[in-house]
Amino acid sequence: MNDAAEIAREAAPPGHSRLQWRILIGFVLGLVLGLATYSLAGEAAWVDTVTTYVTGPIGQIFLRLLFMLVIPLLFSALVVGIAEMGEIRALRRVGIRTLVYTLVVSAIAVAVSLAAVNILRPGDGVDPVAAQQLLAQGADNAKGILAKSHEAAGGVDAVVAIVPSNVISAMSGNDILAVMFFALFFGIGLLLVQTPRSATLKDAIEGVFEVSMKLIGLVIQLAPFAIFCFMFNLAAQFGWDLIVKLAAYVGVVLLALAIQMFGVFPLLLEFIGRKSPVAFFRETREVSVMAFSTASSNATLPTSLRVAETELRLPRQIARFVLTIGATANQNGTAMFEGVTVLFLAQFFGVDLSLSQQLFVMLVCILAGVGTAGVPAGSLPVIALIMDGVGVPPEGIGLILGVDRFLDMCRTTLNVVGDLVCAQVISTLSEGDPAPSA
Repeated sequence: MNDAAEIAREAAPPGHSRLQWRILIGFVLGLVLGLATYSLAGEAAWVDTVTTYVTGPIGQIFLRLLFMLVIPLLFSALVVGIAEMGEIRALRRVGIRTLVYTLVVSAIAVAVSLAAVNILRPGDGVDPVAAQQLLAQGADNAKGILAKSHEAAGGVDAVVAIVPSNVISAMSGNDILAVMFFALFFGIGLLLVQTPRSATLKDAIEGVFEVSMKLIGLVIQLAPFAIFCFMFNLAAQFGWDLIVKLAAYVGVVLLALAIQMFGVFPLLLEFIGRKSPVAFFRETREVSVMAFSTASSNATLPTSLRVAETELRLPRQIARFVLTIGATANQNGTAMFEGVTVLFLAQFFGVDLSLSQQLFVMLVCILAGVGTAGVPAGSLPVIALIMDGVGVPPEGIGLILGVDRFLDMCRTTLNVVGDLVCAQVISTLSEGDPAPSA
């Protein structure tokens, strides 16, 4: 069994269904009170006082707690996710193939999502004055949280800057791409070195991951209060435009997920996995229903393992290896959700992202799709960090969390079906390999 999946399952906050209801209640209350304030109070002085001295600081404390934990979480999750691909020595070639497949298909998924949100632009058209006010507020609040070193680099310099000369400086400066590059490189090293000491080091990094996940779980318990504050601030400033843009955002997310599910996956199955897409979707429908209803890759894993063996008839050892890794490392739906969310909120707040900034978003989403924990709100710190890294107010995440439960069900279905597609493709590519020893 995949250790990271076990840790993620144990670290998931207790009573998650109750937490989801509390978040929804906080979202609705904040939205209703904010809209009422927008409609009735207008620009009354007390509204500015409340947002400046009450709701604003509460939301910022929540964001700072997430920022505090995001670097150790991403580093440890990515290292463990890569290193576990080499746990079974006889399946090392399978691990390398799985890693390459995961990165390539995640890149395709994020590219599809960014193309959809750039073409349809669901966040355009809000009040530019209110957007600029919140941008200014977000910029003031963000000072000192994250370094913007990547903004000063462009072209070749930006590519060179991805490779850190000093990883400690990269971590202290919150240079997310440099830290994730080092984590990826370090994870590959652990994958290639199979000694007792490297196993001990991997256990220690798993300990960092476990502690980070537990603390994230505690911080997420504060989410209902923070979401209330975020939504009150947003609704009080943007009014009814908020509802229209939120509906457009949901539509674009679903469109991007559908393109990956019914466009990219069938092509992979037909031309690489040598499997009829129609037969594949028919044989895996039980897994799709389970993933959609539970919104949890980890909870669906036992069903995925059984279906891979009994319905798809994949080699048991390869299927178990690929699917347990995929529960935390091959999350196309999560990567797409993060990409769409960041660009939508950039459009909503009137932030024009350059090509280099969109490539930054794409790279982080690809790597985060490998490293983000498969538990409730696992992508929340990553989205907040990316937003702040490209100059978008992180408090904007409150706008999307009220509809996150439904989108979580949809992207989890894509994640789980994508794991089975990966298992089918890797099994086909591995047909000529020597049989692994028991």
